[in-house]
Amino acid sequence: MTQTTRTAFITGATSGFGAAAARRFVAGGWNVVATGRRDDRLRKLVHELGADRVHPAMFDVRDEGAMRAAIEALPAQFKSIDLLVNNAGLAQGTLPAQKADLTDWHTMIDTNVRALVEITHALLPTLIERQGAIVNISSTAATYPYTGGNVYGGTKAFVSQFSLGLRADLHGTGVRVTALEPGMAETEFTLVRTHGDQAASDALYKGAHPMTADDIADTIWWIATLPPHLNINRLEMMPTRQSFAGFQVARD
Repeated sequence: MTQTTRTAFITGATSGFGAAAARRFVAGGWNVVATGRRDDRLRKLVHELGADRVHPAMFDVRDEGAMRAAIEALPAQFKSIDLLVNNAGLAQGTLPAQKADLTDWHTMIDTNVRALVEITHALLPTLIERQGAIVNISSTAATYPYTGGNVYGGTKAFVSQFSLGLRADLHGTGVRVTALEPGMAETEFTLVRTHGDQAASDALYKGAHPMTADDIADTIWWIATLPPHLNINRLEMMPTRQSFAGFQVARD
């Protein structure tokens, strides 16, 4: 351990992009604060990567009090946060707005919007002091609407716009801010969205050669390790086999 070791704070690190990012940053010599709701998965990540490199912080991002307590309780070698990866987020439901479950909408807003801004606000003083960086995981859904995307797309549009607003507010501080907007990537995302429908997840990704969690982790690593005078404002990614849908037309 050296004084120059940098630290990444990664939300939603128990699976998908977050877990892959934790592995990538530890492999690159960083320390990682890994947050998530599933204690067993956090413990496995610590066992895999080492307690000297990964600090587990178990809390639900929607619980502001638990989040702030976890930050206050960080051990000394993990307190100096150089990078915040706001990865925790989810989609719930695939129904059109008029048939959607309002509880699903609330869950997406509380997780993708409210929790993200609360964690960002809590860590901004440290990030400014360290002239660090923020990578907010948005989505191509922030730009391209689709049937059933309704509130999910709205929350991700917020994430992208909030990122640009942060960039403007942090002008002159040296803090870099990026909105990373992935398209189709095979993780637990669709399982969560469909409340555990493995067949729906398999059908979505079959034959599509989607991006992987490691692809996104490598991109986060690239953004974070650019020279400090370079900022990626927003970066949209898709697998080659995914492109833009046509307009819908309802006919008589």
